[in-house]
Amino acid sequence: MPGSQREDAAEPVAVIERGPARVVAVSRREAVRIEIRRAIILGALTPGDRVTEAQLSEQLGVSRPTVREALNALAEEGLIVKESYRGLRVAKLAPDAFHDIALGRIALDMLAVDDVLADETGEKFAVIERGWMRYENAVFHPDPVVQHDAHLEFHRCLWDASGNYLLEKLWPVTAAQLTIALAEDQRRRADPEREHRVHLTLMEALRTRDRAVIRTAISAHTLESADEIVRMMREEEDRGR
Repeated sequence: MPGSQREDAAEPVAVIERGPARVVAVSRREAVRIEIRRAIILGALTPGDRVTEAQLSEQLGVSRPTVREALNALAEEGLIVKESYRGLRVAKLAPDAFHDIALGRIALDMLAVDDVLADETGEKFAVIERGWMRYENAVFHPDPVVQHDAHLEFHRCLWDASGNYLLEKLWPVTAAQLTIALAEDQRRRADPEREHRVHLTLMEALRTRDRAVIRTAISAHTLESADEIVRMMREEEDRGR
C-alpha cells in the first residue's frame, strides 16, 4: 500500500529500552514488533489475549499495515497465533504442555552436550563459557526484557556450541515456547537472584564435563522449572474459581 511504503521508508525509529540500554536504530515495523514482544514478556499482553491491528495501531501511533507486518513476524516466531474466525491471539500453552516441552528440551540439550563433550579441542565448551559471561553481565540488568533475553541466550549458547544443524533449525520454535513460559513465570515471581542461582548450578554441572552429572542437573533445572510454573498456574486458576 502506498501509505505503508512511505511510512516504512521514513527515517529509522530509535528504540530505547528501560535502564542504561543501548539505543538501536530499527525500521518502524521492527520497532512495533519489539514493543509487542516486550508487552508479551512483561505480561501487559498475557497468553490467550486477543490482539487487533486497530487497537495496536492506535496505541502505538503507527499505521495498520505496519502493525500487520509486525504481527505477521511475531506469528512466524510463534508468539502470536492466528485462529480461524477468531483473529489473532498471544500464544498460550496449556499446563500439561509445559511438562512435555521440558522432556523434549532435556533430550535436545543432551544431544548438544554430547557434541560438546566429544570436542577434544575445548573450543565448543569455550562457546558456553562466553555465553555464561554474557548471561552474568545481563541477569541483574534493570530492564526485565534484557534479563529475559539473557536467559534465552544462555540456553541457546549450549545448542550453538554443539554446531548441530537440527538444533540450529529448532531454536526459533523453542525460543518462542521458552518466551511464553518465562513470561508466565516472570509475571508471578520476578526474582533475578533466584534465576542466577539456578543457572549457576547448571553451569557448574557443565564444567564437570561429567555426562551423568550434567544430565541430572539439566533434568532438575528443566523439569522443576516447568512443574513450578504449572503449580503456580493451577493455584491461580483455583483462586479465580
